[in-house]
Amino acid sequence: MKYLYGLVLLASVILWSSCRNDFETTPSTGNLEFSRDTVYLDTIFSNIGSSTYTLKVYNRSNDDVLIPSVRLGEGEDSNYRLNVDGLPGKTFDDVTVLANDSIFIFVETTVDIVEETNGLNFLYTDQIQFDTGGNQQNVELVTLVQDAVFLFPELDDEGMVGTISLGQDADGNEILIEGFVLDQDELNFTNEKPYVIYGFAAVPNGETLTIDAGARVHFHANSGILVANEASIKVNGEASSDPELLENEVIFESDRLEPDFTDVPGQWSTIWLTSGSTDNEFSYTTIKNSVVGILMDDNDGDRTLTLENVQIYNSSNVGLFARNGDVYGENVVINNSGQSSLACSLGGRYNFNHSTFANYWTNSFRSFPAVQIDNIIPDVAENDLFEANFTNCIIYGNEQRELGIFRSENASLQFNFNFTNTLFRFEDPNNEFADDPNYDFGNGALYTNTVRNIDPVFQNTNQNNFNIEQGNSGAENLGITETNPPVPFDLNGTPRANPSDAGAYESIIFPEEEDNLP
Repeated sequence: MKYLYGLVLLASVILWSSCRNDFETTPSTGNLEFSRDTVYLDTIFSNIGSSTYTLKVYNRSNDDVLIPSVRLGEGEDSNYRLNVDGLPGKTFDDVTVLANDSIFIFVETTVDIVEETNGLNFLYTDQIQFDTGGNQQNVELVTLVQDAVFLFPELDDEGMVGTISLGQDADGNEILIEGFVLDQDELNFTNEKPYVIYGFAAVPNGETLTIDAGARVHFHANSGILVANEASIKVNGEASSDPELLENEVIFESDRLEPDFTDVPGQWSTIWLTSGSTDNEFSYTTIKNSVVGILMDDNDGDRTLTLENVQIYNSSNVGLFARNGDVYGENVVINNSGQSSLACSLGGRYNFNHSTFANYWTNSFRSFPAVQIDNIIPDVAENDLFEANFTNCIIYGNEQRELGIFRSENASLQFNFNFTNTLFRFEDPNNEFADDPNYDFGNGALYTNTVRNIDPVFQNTNQNNFNIEQGNSGAENLGITETNPPVPFDLNGTPRANPSDAGAYESIIFPEEEDNLP
C-alpha cells in the first residue's frame, strides 16, 4: 500500500511540474549584463597561446532567457577561441541563461604575427557578439601581440629533443639536460625583438654571448642560459631615463607576461656560469622569477663575475649562488629568495660595495639567512675563503638572523671575511652564538664600524623597492665615501653624499611624506 501511495505521489509531482512554465524561455532583448565590457588578454608572443580569461554573462530578469546567437565577430576566421558553459567553439546557437543566473565564457587566443602584420607588435581585436540586429550586445576582445626571436633545441631524426652533456655522474652515466648550443649568428642578443628561450641555450667554449642594452630575454619553464668552460657572457645594460619602463636595462624573466605571473618565483631555471667560464659581466640588469638567479661555479684563474647595478628578485632557491667563485659587485640588490639571497659557498673571493642583500620571503618557512658564507660542503669538499669583504652594505630581512657564517674545522684553510660600515640583522636573544668567534662583533678585524638590528626602513619590500627613508633609516650616513673602486652614484643614478648611505641607494623622502612638507 505504501508503494502504491509512493507511485501516486511521484506521478502528481511529474504532472504538476509539466504544467509549470518556469522552463520556458523568452528571447534576449539586449538586457544581458557582463562582468566586463572589454576583455584584455595580456601581452602574448607570436604563436604562443594566451592564458584563459573569464567573462561572466548575467541574466538579472525573472525569466529564463534564450540567446539566439553567441559568436565571435570574425566567426571561424577569428584567432580567439571560446568555451561557452563547457562547450568549445567560435559560434553558438540558442544559449540559455536561467532567470537570475549567469553563465561563464572562457576566452583564449593564439596569433601568428607574420600572418597579421609585418610589425614587431600590434593590437589584435575582435568581439563576442550576443544576439543580432537591434538586440545585439558586444564585449570587446583586445590582445597585444609581440614578435620575438625563438631559440629552442632541434628535434633529432627520432623526434627526440636535443640535449647538452654536462659530463658524467659518479656512476659514469652521462648527465644530459634539454638544450642546444648557440650558433655564431646567435651570440649577440639585440634590443630589436624579445628573445624567448626553450631549454638551455649554451655559450660554446671560448665564445662570448653579448647582450645589448634594452634587450629582453624570456625563458620557458626549466630553461636558462649555460656558459661553458672558457666562455663568457657580457650583459651591457645602461642607465634608463624612465624608472618604470627601464628602457635601457636588460631584463631576464619568464615567458609568462600576464600580471598574475609578474612576481612568481621559480618560473625558469637559471643563468649558469659553469666551472671555467670567465670574465662574466652584468651591468644594469634585472633577473627575476627564476629558481636560481645566477649560479656561479669555480674558476681558479681570472675574476669569474662582475656585477654593476644588478637586481635579482623572486628566486625560489637562491638569488646569487657562487661556489668557489671570484665575484665583485656594486649597487647590487637581491631580495625574496626561498633560501639565501646571496650564498658565497665553498670558499673563493668576494667583494661587494654599496649593495643591499635582503630577504622578505613569505611564501613558506625559510631556514636560511639572507647572506651565507662558507668554505665547506660537508663530506663533499672544502676550500680556502681568501676574502669576503662587504663595504657599505645592508643585510636585512624578516628573520632574526640574516647573516650565516660556516667555517671548516680544517685550520690550515684560509677563512678571511670583513664587514665594513655595514648594517645587518643578527639577533641572538638566547646568546646561542656568544662563543662563536665568527660572530664576535667587537672584533674590529672582522666587523669595522658596523651597525646591527636597526631598521633600514625600506620603501616597499613587497614590491622589491629598497630605497631607504631619509631621516629614519639606520643605514643613513653609515657608509664611507672613499672606496676602492669608487662608487660615485647609487642605483638610481643619484650622486652619493659624504658621508654616503649604506646599501645600493642614497636615502630619499618617501612620496607620501613629501606631500606634507611645508
